[in-house]
Amino acid sequence: MENMNKNIAYEHIDFSEITKVRFCTLVEKCNYIPNHWHQSIEFIYLIKGERLATIENKSFLLHDGDCVLVNANAIHSMKLMETNTIILLQIPIDFLEQFVPDIQEIIFVLNDSKNTPRKQECLNKVKSILLEMKRVYDAKEDGFLLKFNSLLFSLLFELKTHFSVKMMNVNVGQRKKDLARLNIILKYLQENYKQNIALEDIAKLVHFQTNYFCRFFKKHMGVTFIEYQNQVKLAYVYRDLINTKDSLSMILSRHGFNNYKLFRTLFKKHFGNTPMKVRKHIVEQD
Repeated sequence: MENMNKNIAYEHIDFSEITKVRFCTLVEKCNYIPNHWHQSIEFIYLIKGERLATIENKSFLLHDGDCVLVNANAIHSMKLMETNTIILLQIPIDFLEQFVPDIQEIIFVLNDSKNTPRKQECLNKVKSILLEMKRVYDAKEDGFLLKFNSLLFSLLFELKTHFSVKMMNVNVGQRKKDLARLNIILKYLQENYKQNIALEDIAKLVHFQTNYFCRFFKKHMGVTFIEYQNQVKLAYVYRDLINTKDSLSMILSRHGFNNYKLFRTLFKKHFGNTPMKVRKHIVEQD
């Protein structure tokens, strides 16, 4: 169960000492990853499959050939409706700061429904660079690191030149404090998600009054604390449902989901079908 922790809340990412970024091709089964964030910008290029990416409460349905960018510290969730093959690129914010000094004051807007033909052309170039990075990284021919890093900087140049937007009235210090508090809250939740957690107790962890804590959490996470706790439980249940042959009652008990009616309602809302039908569909896919 501990291996789910990296998918929830603050995500710690190990970056290559050579390239300074994380780059890989992944094949992921159906999955549901509740809201989390990390201190890097993240590209997800969907080679094959379908997924719903929700970033700062804005949803993007991705299909073959689509690309989404998640800004550093942006709260986001992922829902995979089928097996996905993706290119994943994560660039740590402290690496970016060396070359983009105002990185804390800008965001990159890659996915905009109002993209002009020129912007679309630039987006296509970004996708082409990612595909070429994959080719170079997979082949690992002599001198590949030079080529890979040159492509990385070409990608960053495209981002800074064509997709960067200055944030107005940004309070970087306050944002860091808020994220630190959220990290404390969500770390505690990861360790205790099966239990009934009193709002007063979780509020005390970050020295908030209960009412203020509820407003703070809803503002930053988009849902109430109880709703989020249920999402975390749901993610664990979904993982076990598609990766084990255990009975549903055993899985629910394992993850502290004692209200079957609530579970069934939430499951159908998130996945569009009953647990057994979803399990059957996944088995048939495999």
